[in-house]
Amino acid sequence: MTDEQYVDGLFGEDEDLVRTKKGIAERGMPDISIADGYGRLLTMLAAMSGAKTALEIGALGGYSGICIARGLAAGGLLTSLELKAEYAEIANTHMTEAGLGDAVEYIVGDARESLARLREEGRTFDFFFIDADKEGYPVYLEHAIALANPGAVIIGDNILLRGRTTDPAKEGPSVKAVRHFNQQIASDERLMSTVLPGYDGLAIAIVK
Repeated sequence: MTDEQYVDGLFGEDEDLVRTKKGIAERGMPDISIADGYGRLLTMLAAMSGAKTALEIGALGGYSGICIARGLAAGGLLTSLELKAEYAEIANTHMTEAGLGDAVEYIVGDARESLARLREEGRTFDFFFIDADKEGYPVYLEHAIALANPGAVIIGDNILLRGRTTDPAKEGPSVKAVRHFNQQIASDERLMSTVLPGYDGLAIAIVK
């Protein structure tokens, strides 16, 4: 038993999240939702920060969306960017089944274009979750900082890439992009940050 499995075993099953995972599997979608322990952390960080507006880059099947929306302040709204319309529809179904359908809006299309539009519209957010194509992580981080309210929380998932990030023999574009993202999270003077190495790694930053 791994440390992560032990910790996950301390918590009972969450019906909404179990149903969401089952729906993702039944539809043949990738099994790449955020780890259970980090899902709980998303809810806690959103609640602790008092976030009312959240931006998610990468909806997949709605697992992380449920976790984030649960932590938002009353009347809060999660804006979720998703490349594939079918994934956004599935995520919305799972969010609705969890009683959170009114707490989310989906924007379908290339995230870079959607983020540029949000900036043009003057939108700002209290909480960000980045979990999409890894080559885009550095770009998504810059957009998040630009869209952030003071004190906003920015989170990036899968920053270890199942060991590829720390393997010097790996030099693919996704690995290079994530390394750049991690380095910026750690050193950008606009941020206060840390990186958690459990599961597949999680970067957490607060915008000063």
